[in-house]
This record gives sequence, C-alpha cells and structure tokens, in this order.
Amino acid sequence: MAEQIIVSGWMDYEPADRDTMLGHLVELGHRTRAAEPGCLDYAMTADPADKRRIRVYERWTSQQALDEHFTTAHIKEFRAASSGLVRVGVSLQAHQVTASRDMR
Repeated sequence: MAEQIIVSGWMDYEPADRDTMLGHLVELGHRTRAAEPGCLDYAMTADPADKRRIRVYERWTSQQALDEHFTTAHIKEFRAASSGLVRVGVSLQAHQVTASRDMR
C-alpha cells in the first residue's frame, strides 16, 4: 500500500448552524468524490450525542491529493457558501498511514 492520508476529528458549530453546515459538507463530499480521484473516502456526519458537533473522516491517496483538494473550485464555493456560519471549536488531525490490515 502506498502511503495514504487520513483526516479525522470534529468541528463544532452553533446549534442553529450545525445542520446548515452539515448540508454544505455533504454536498462538498459528493462533489469531491466525483471530481477528485485522490479522494478515497469523505464523510461528515452529525454526532448524535452533541447538537453542535460534526464528525470528520477523509481518506486520501497522498498528501499531494489532499493539498490539491484545497485548490478546487468546489472548495472555494463551499467556503463562500458557509462563511457566515459560526464555528465554536475544532479538532482535526492528518494521519500518515503506511500500513493497514483487514479486520474481518
């Protein structure tokens, strides 16, 4: 397996903004998976135990693929669409994965 990058963590938004942001992120995920071959997985989900939290999971073929993601038109459109939403916390990490195994 070539080295992959996993981005994981969470983002907190004002409760009134979380579902709107989640909608933007779901649309971004659709566009990212369709247009970026370096994206292996892209999932943003509401945390059922916290009305502010969005859980983040992304998997990329390489750091270069992730870096290129941030230069796409759909990222720029996403940022413009979500610019008025209030984020109150964030914890995101990028992990370099050099090996993995099936857990069947």
